[in-house]
Amino acid sequence: MKFATAPIRRLSSLGIGLAVGATALIGAPSAAAAAPPEGAYWHSRALMTTTHAWRFGSKPDPYSLVQRRISEDWQAPDGRAWFGFRELGTVPKSAADKEAWRRDGSPSTWSRSIDGKVVKLSAKPSNGSVNPVRKKNSFGLAQQRLTYDEVQRLPADQNVLKDWLRRAGKVSRVPDGSLDGWVAGSLPEILYSIPAPKQVRAAAYQALLTMPGVRADGNAKDTLGRSGAAVVIDRTSKGKSGTSSSRIRLIVDTGTMVLLSRDQMVTHDGKTLGGKTHNTTLVKVGWTNSQPAVPALP
Repeated sequence: MKFATAPIRRLSSLGIGLAVGATALIGAPSAAAAAPPEGAYWHSRALMTTTHAWRFGSKPDPYSLVQRRISEDWQAPDGRAWFGFRELGTVPKSAADKEAWRRDGSPSTWSRSIDGKVVKLSAKPSNGSVNPVRKKNSFGLAQQRLTYDEVQRLPADQNVLKDWLRRAGKVSRVPDGSLDGWVAGSLPEILYSIPAPKQVRAAAYQALLTMPGVRADGNAKDTLGRSGAAVVIDRTSKGKSGTSSSRIRLIVDTGTMVLLSRDQMVTHDGKTLGGKTHNTTLVKVGWTNSQPAVPALP
């Protein structure tokens, strides 16, 4: 396998072949690399909650709202994919916000924020939808397109895997000073978004812990009460408009080597940016034989 010369194209021409990196350098057994799919689709179901960027109610008595969504992805071994999405309804963020919402008359829809921002929010779940992803015939990782067999041959050695991602970043013209951030951002994708073998997911997890700005944060539980290992990724950048910081907190099931949840908090000059602060809980990750369908309500 070789790299594409541009992002999001079939692998064609740069760097040594991935098969060399995965077999000759690692010595991975060919049987493991050629493992057949364990179901009809690689599937993930994600529950997302986002604190809305604007406040509602009245200026003397404002409250914050949280949007809740469910999304599902299905990918067949031949690369065909489907995406399902459903709004679960908007609710007050905290107990204090709920009291302010009640004083506001307990509205079930919102069309305008306190500062006049036009929105379209509802406490009622939507009907949802499921659709095929057009022109999808491969698996995406680090802006490269891989076949199912190529996914199976991703490096199961953390150092080789990091090197592969760095070279993918250079193909995508990521500046040298940003490559570490590129790698740290790409590694968690291997824990849920593609049907990589467990040993490759384990390599991704171990590699992530070696990246700058990344640290282990003990054991933790996700929003569903599932236990896992917490990993924190801190990033800070300074510009003319001020200092921006992001903190991403992952919880990983180190038994299955699957991502359980991802929390993101973004601040600018110390102020939390509500629209960019959210939680994603991976309710399900793995093979399934169930056909793509409109996401069911929790």
